[in-house]
Amino acid sequence: MAARDYPKIVVPPPGPRAQKVVALDAEWTSTCYIKEYPLVVARGSGVMVEDVDGNRYLDFMAGIAVSSTGYGHPKVVAAVKDAADRFLHICGSDFYYEGMAMLCERLARLAPGDSKKRVFLTNSGTEAVEAAIKLVRHSTRRTAIIAFRGAFHGRTTGAVSLTSSKARQHAGFGPLLPDVHHVPFAYRYRCQFCADEPACNRGCVDVIEQELFTRHLDPYDVAAIFVEPIQGEGGYIVPPQGYLPALRALCDRYGILLVADEVQCGIGRTGKMFACEHEGVEPDIVITAKGLGSGMPIGAMVAKESITTWASGSHGSTFGGNPVCCAAALATLDLVEGGLMANAARLGERLMTGACRLMAKHDCIGDVRGRGLMVGMEFVRSRETREPAPELVQELVQRSFRQGLLLLGAGKSSLRLAPPLVIDDRDVDTALGMIDATLGEIA
Repeated sequence: MAARDYPKIVVPPPGPRAQKVVALDAEWTSTCYIKEYPLVVARGSGVMVEDVDGNRYLDFMAGIAVSSTGYGHPKVVAAVKDAADRFLHICGSDFYYEGMAMLCERLARLAPGDSKKRVFLTNSGTEAVEAAIKLVRHSTRRTAIIAFRGAFHGRTTGAVSLTSSKARQHAGFGPLLPDVHHVPFAYRYRCQFCADEPACNRGCVDVIEQELFTRHLDPYDVAAIFVEPIQGEGGYIVPPQGYLPALRALCDRYGILLVADEVQCGIGRTGKMFACEHEGVEPDIVITAKGLGSGMPIGAMVAKESITTWASGSHGSTFGGNPVCCAAALATLDLVEGGLMANAARLGERLMTGACRLMAKHDCIGDVRGRGLMVGMEFVRSRETREPAPELVQELVQRSFRQGLLLLGAGKSSLRLAPPLVIDDRDVDTALGMIDATLGEIA
């Protein structure tokens, strides 16, 4: 293969131009922003990101799983330009345009299961979660909602009430949405019920029925269970085989709606359009965003028609389903169905195999899990005690950035590997080699 122009560090980051932007940002932006490291982006192409000083990086976090088709994919850019040339906006809640109707039909047909679906378009995953909270309560006339420890569903008031990722996301904002109940997730590496089991032994599901429903909450007061088929911010945690079907059966037993939050794991990232398809589960509602628009702000709540009972005007959005964003989403779905989903499945196997080799070589890696191009590596101080090593993940992420590889942590001490779906074999091998070398340096 011809030599590539990334990763390539020409000046230690942050360079002089980047430092000026960082200083300007620090002076004027809200203090709530996180800023993982001083990456100041100038442009991108495929899986390469270039900063304002000319440094080029291999991106293995895709802007937090957003840039699904990479940066500047010509088909997405062409769709955006064509839509922008026609008109930038008209409110889809009040008027009609072809792109919105086409995208809603497309998502409804792509959603898991055979039942007819209806779609509400949003600007983000968080807004789609908020829409789902309202719809499940309206449809069931029940109030209680069950979510999971470690879950992340967003930061607006309703969504953050379901979120159980970091205490700082709740601190100082109470009281939050009432009647939300958190239960343990099937975190196999650390779960008292499913640890080291090849398949779900129903313990994590039974605890809902035998503990929560017996001692605290009447199941017939529960409107919905919100679950990430693969926990994202919680640590890229894949529940054991059989867990999602067991949740589906529990919901069916009590008339509870099952909501699959696929904001991070959906749109081909796991090798299937939606992660719950790996288990053959049809949720009552599927939520998607992030990778749907290849970077354009769009999300969707895809719900069974049978529960879409709310009246005209009971919910809406001024900008949700913006025509330019709809065009980007339609082009993205064409690309995902046209080969990128298959690429994620194939290269996901290569990435998992390589990550497992790293675990065999480095004792600080306690667990490797994932599906497709959504792979988590959990770092520990000791494999015997499984004590988390968050400082090691932070050091790895920061050093990798300075060397030209973009990574992000997840959960307490996990590294997420979520590159754009356009990567190839050489990108995978390059990233794994850089991680290997950096771990050697740290050791």
